[in-house]
Amino acid sequence: MFAVYAARIDRDQPLTGLELGERPAPEARPGWSTITVRAASLNHHDLWSLRGVGLPEDRLPMILGCDAAGVDADGNEVVLHSVIGQTGHGVGPDEPRSILTERYQGTFAEQVAVPTWNVLPKPKELSFAEAACLPTAWLTAYRMLFTNAGVRPGDSVLVQGAGGGVATAAIILGKAAGLRVFATSRDEAKRKRALELGAVEAVEPGARLPQRVDAVIETVGAATWSHSVKSLRPGGTLVISGATSGDRPSHAELTRIFFLELKVVGSTMGTKDELEDLLAFCAATGVRPVIDEELPLDRAREGFERLASGEQFGKIVLTNS
Repeated sequence: MFAVYAARIDRDQPLTGLELGERPAPEARPGWSTITVRAASLNHHDLWSLRGVGLPEDRLPMILGCDAAGVDADGNEVVLHSVIGQTGHGVGPDEPRSILTERYQGTFAEQVAVPTWNVLPKPKELSFAEAACLPTAWLTAYRMLFTNAGVRPGDSVLVQGAGGGVATAAIILGKAAGLRVFATSRDEAKRKRALELGAVEAVEPGARLPQRVDAVIETVGAATWSHSVKSLRPGGTLVISGATSGDRPSHAELTRIFFLELKVVGSTMGTKDELEDLLAFCAATGVRPVIDEELPLDRAREGFERLASGEQFGKIVLTNS
């Protein structure tokens, strides 16, 4: 079957290890289901995999892609939960939790196999492309906001790095949940888009906000860390799920963190139950992922190049006809 896969690891030039071509189709195994992929979305996780983060060379070649929506063997339209081994279903109780493509072949292919426990019904209200955007970036944003930040309608939140998949999801979900959302971006066009999606104000990174916020959604890392900490009210919560600009800020702001009793919470992906809630929320409210671009699977390299450049706003989706 045709697939997009990591053939080599290159920490400095990750796209040199990206290959498109034929790979073996999934083999049947007990407790697993084979899904015909209709749409799959790109994540920064795919670029990190090409750098060897979470993907050692001895597991290559590895088909990339965490997220997908498609059709199961019985013709049901489904969405995949990307966290494998969360409960032991399909893999045994002793295997540690992993994200798809860290141990098992991914979704950038005509077919993918996952534990049957990881297969959820796709709401009829969502297209395959829309549903394929939810299991990683949107689920991460949902958990960051409503589980780990614990914000409620009327609270305020700062979303760093408008334009990325998680940040865009956080703006839209926050607006839909009645939050007062602020956003940052270096790019004026992205700041304008953030306002169109529901942010009450969009500023350059580091700019002073009109008020201190209850929570910060942080995926950028070193470049925005100090601003994130300084933007919180006393007792506020900073939730971090990524560090695209690096994980070693020049100023950790430790004094401010302990003096103002700030909370710093790490967040990774989300649970199957949270994904079910997110799917239901989108179906019921009309909230939909922002899709930057849809490309056929054989043009995946263009999508990876756009993601690596940081030019996208929202999700890049690969489709199988």
